[in-house]
Amino acid sequence: MNKNRLGQSDLYVSAMGLGCMSLGTEEAPAVSIIHEALDKGINFLDTADLYDAGRNEEIVGNAIRGRRSDVVLATKVGNRRIPGQEGWSWDASKAYIKSAVHDSLRRLQTDYIDLYQLHGGTMEDNIDETIEVFEELKQEGLIRYYGISSIRPAVVREYVKRSGIVSVMSQYSILDRRPEESVLPLLEQNGISLIARGPLARGILTDNGRSRLEKDYLDYSVPELASLQDRLTQQAPPSRTLTQTALHYPLSQPAVAAVIPGASSLEQLRLNIAAAEAAPLTAAEADAVRQASKASVYTAHR
Repeated sequence: MNKNRLGQSDLYVSAMGLGCMSLGTEEAPAVSIIHEALDKGINFLDTADLYDAGRNEEIVGNAIRGRRSDVVLATKVGNRRIPGQEGWSWDASKAYIKSAVHDSLRRLQTDYIDLYQLHGGTMEDNIDETIEVFEELKQEGLIRYYGISSIRPAVVREYVKRSGIVSVMSQYSILDRRPEESVLPLLEQNGISLIARGPLARGILTDNGRSRLEKDYLDYSVPELASLQDRLTQQAPPSRTLTQTALHYPLSQPAVAAVIPGASSLEQLRLNIAAAEAAPLTAAEADAVRQASKASVYTAHR
């Protein structure tokens, strides 16, 4: 598995990481998926304290016990659960983040986090205070680097301008190309990497994606999704599958360091790994994808 430098950090992440959110809460199958990923060359694991109320971090921590040095470990903070209450609230305060990082470290069974990410962010936050706490956590050795997970261009621009983030995580796929207009040029200019989540778009952009066309996706109708699947398949070389095209399309952008599809089974993981190990898209192939999806590119504010 090829590795790419994450921003201007000294972290090198596998071009395909593992988004751990969909692992489920049963430990044995989830741990087997993580171990298979590590054995096949994936070194980048992404979780969050929000996932399954911390259970996801616990499972990841159990899975990497004894293998911590093999892993670039990323987690997230900012969505605060109140014990005994449903749901969560947004809290990007210094006091909360200082407390939450220790809970994540305990669940992950580690004394440092490689990439600590703000799990959202709004323009109403005290951004300077949030940046200050991340910098303090770096100085304390509890985290190595920090980033932000956000689809809000205005928030991303503020962190690019005011902080030392090394990465931005954002939804990015053939079906959701918003980052191309809103943040990718800015990140490339500033040496910051994009981590692309959702590259397979809920499984729609896979070789069995026809079976996933049960409801609309973003502002695409089911017929529009089927038409786009056909166009992408027809324009791809016979040797390239739709899954390969979908995983490699974000990686054709220089600022993208990794895609992080999820996997809820070993079979799904193995299919993703096989697709990720295919040759990168050529410039002509990437351009053909853009042309195929041009008429229906999703934009949030039209």
